[in-house]
Amino acid sequence: MTVKLDILSDPICPWCHIGRANLFRALERHPDHPFTLEWHPFQLNPDMPAEGMDRRAYLEAKFGGRDGAVRAYAPVVEAAEAAGLSIDFEAIARTPNTLDAHRLIHWAGLEGRQTPVATALFQAYFEKGQDIGDVPTLVALGAEAGMDAGMLERLFAGDADADDIRARDAHARERGVTGVPTFVLANQHVLRGAQPPELWAQVIEEVAGQLRAEPAATDTRA
Repeated sequence: MTVKLDILSDPICPWCHIGRANLFRALERHPDHPFTLEWHPFQLNPDMPAEGMDRRAYLEAKFGGRDGAVRAYAPVVEAAEAAGLSIDFEAIARTPNTLDAHRLIHWAGLEGRQTPVATALFQAYFEKGQDIGDVPTLVALGAEAGMDAGMLERLFAGDADADDIRARDAHARERGVTGVPTFVLANQHVLRGAQPPELWAQVIEEVAGQLRAEPAATDTRA
């Protein structure tokens, strides 16, 4: 028996990248974990222009300039190092609109490739400085994960599933999600933020224990 773990995130969210790394560290240490992962869209900047914007201009608008951005990102850098990640903020030239990135994650889910694609998007943006609002870049990332490049090019040429992504994002906000990462366990328990691997290890053990106990609790044989 498995338990659904829904992950709401945005591939340009550094805390989502850190939260993913912490979760995966715990999952790797518990290869028999009971979780089935599913990724869901949440745009940090839903009003971002389709072409994105210069990252310096974005930071100045959001944090009041470079100094404000440095102060805001200092905890991010520290947490990333603790998670074993190397984030190269200097390599990021543009802050993209992530609608197309979320479309790619959605299509990857239809092929059972969602987690590898989501991971590739985080790594491309934060570690390689790639523009994940750029369609050829997204096609290449999907192809590297085993998706059909020609099919992706045709899908990106139109608006396939764009309205669905927007609706799912809006639904999450209606349900009270105000930031990401947000993890929803078994559609009941919500964990917000980049939780440490130790907490995830505890959650895994508790859920696995409950699953082991369920057959005994429901066994009605004399």
